[in-house]
Amino acid sequence: MKKILLLLAAVGSLFSASAQALLPEQTLGFNASNDAYLSDVGKPATQTSTASSNSNSVGFSNHFQRLFYTLSLVKMYYVENVDESKIVDDAIRGMLEKLDPHSVYIPAKEVEKSLESLNGSFSGIGVQFQMLKDTLFVIQAISGGPSEKVGVLPGDRIIEANDTSIVAMPSSDIQKRLRGPKGTHVKIKVVRHGVKEPLIFNITRDKIPLYSVEAAFMATPSVGYIRISNFSATTFQQFSDSMKVLKSRGAKNFIIDLQGNGGGYLVQARDMADQFLATAGQQIVYTKGEHTKPSDYQATKGGLFTEGKLIILVDENTASAAEIVSGAVQDWDRGLIVGRRTFGKGLVQQPLNIMPDMSQLRLTIARYYTPSGRCIQRPYLGGSDNYRKDIVDRYNRGELTSEDKIHFPDSLKFYTKNLHRAVYGGGGIMPDVFVPLDTNRMTSYQRKLMNMGVFNKYVTEYSDRHRAELDSKYVKAKKGGFSAFDADFKFTDADLKEVADAGATAGVAFDSTAFEDSKERMGYYLKMLLARNLWDTNEFFKLWVRKDPTYLKAIELMEDKAEYDRYLHLSREMEDAKADKK
Repeated sequence: MKKILLLLAAVGSLFSASAQALLPEQTLGFNASNDAYLSDVGKPATQTSTASSNSNSVGFSNHFQRLFYTLSLVKMYYVENVDESKIVDDAIRGMLEKLDPHSVYIPAKEVEKSLESLNGSFSGIGVQFQMLKDTLFVIQAISGGPSEKVGVLPGDRIIEANDTSIVAMPSSDIQKRLRGPKGTHVKIKVVRHGVKEPLIFNITRDKIPLYSVEAAFMATPSVGYIRISNFSATTFQQFSDSMKVLKSRGAKNFIIDLQGNGGGYLVQARDMADQFLATAGQQIVYTKGEHTKPSDYQATKGGLFTEGKLIILVDENTASAAEIVSGAVQDWDRGLIVGRRTFGKGLVQQPLNIMPDMSQLRLTIARYYTPSGRCIQRPYLGGSDNYRKDIVDRYNRGELTSEDKIHFPDSLKFYTKNLHRAVYGGGGIMPDVFVPLDTNRMTSYQRKLMNMGVFNKYVTEYSDRHRAELDSKYVKAKKGGFSAFDADFKFTDADLKEVADAGATAGVAFDSTAFEDSKERMGYYLKMLLARNLWDTNEFFKLWVRKDPTYLKAIELMEDKAEYDRYLHLSREMEDAKADKK
């Protein structure tokens, strides 16, 4: 109960007249790094009406008392003992859920974990692992990380941490034992294939980077490809480094893959979009909220890639910060958006660390608007459950497979800044070039095997059994490397039958017809996973994109300048045709 009282007291003071004017960001719990979801947008607007403020304060006090008395009565009279902490947490969650789907409460024990992907790093020993038969199996020792430095190798099995067995221990508990503050130590015991006695390694934990740039390579001799999974605190630096490398290799045009990118820090998206716009002062995004000062983010001069063909790949899971980049590129007619309509998240959250136990609110404080003036937030008045299943509803309506099924009202129509093309708000970014969802990419049988973890487990076991052969022939070979693997390696029919047998053991009934229909696709998917195990995600996506219709459409457009230009002007021509008919 103390937690919710302190929360309400803090929120009450935040919006009272005495606290409303020029509260320092530290009081609100804003990140001191100035690199939160919104950066410097979270300052409360000054309240000018004292009478209104006093009235609001009295109203808040009454609401506060009702909640306080309810909690007190539950504690005193409820038929059973209640877990106060749990019902308070549930009350806070319920309160926020009624506001919007993106305002959330994060308990203290979950805050650090939730921030890892956004911070772009964590402190630990630096291994990628998978649990194999109740034992931690090292997939990769991160290059330059603490484990690699002391000699931990792919294929090693870690069986102890600080003299405590971690065999059969839940993965979350293992992570707690292996992770820890930078500079602290952990002793691990390792079983290595071909070595009789277990090996002991003393490891000093260090900062381990989490890479949001999952792949960066030359798609063609003149086209660079960069795939970004989210917008963390280090994304822009990773992106700019990758773009510079690819430009040095001859990239004149770029494909930026934001498919599945759920967003992150606004300032990272701003800095990325800035690299594509040529003129200082071009608006990238602006934000407005009832209790925050409006903020206008503009381009600076001298971006990394202001000329040349640019294509942004998007899908129904492209959201938030990724939509800011897509919206800026589309609204300034800087390049083409290719794929499917994006998620539609136009709300901005601010982390508020106002709890005494350091639990956190991520509270929606503003809406963001693209340069044309559109807010792309989709409706959420139907409740959180309906909001969350919107993607399923889109699929059922045929929107993921047919562009003709997608309709926007004219009231949500806006126009791009240079070519005056029609674009729409109110429900994501509609791509310039629609690419339907490939519903035949994976068979039902293959999907069941994947969902049961059969593929990952098999590839881990396969790489363990064949590690020496794979290393000598591909990974550590003086010539060939991944190129040789790409050209030569193929899982045999016998290998695929082993996968099917493993699936049957896991509960996926063998279906000979489905197996024959799935074999080719299964073999290719297993090859992608093996490439990731032997190298990294870069090699995984080199194989992945060859089966991705959205990527293949982008390559087609890159190689046909007339078609690229036609799509860039297409909606303008359609608008002119409509005007002529009128």
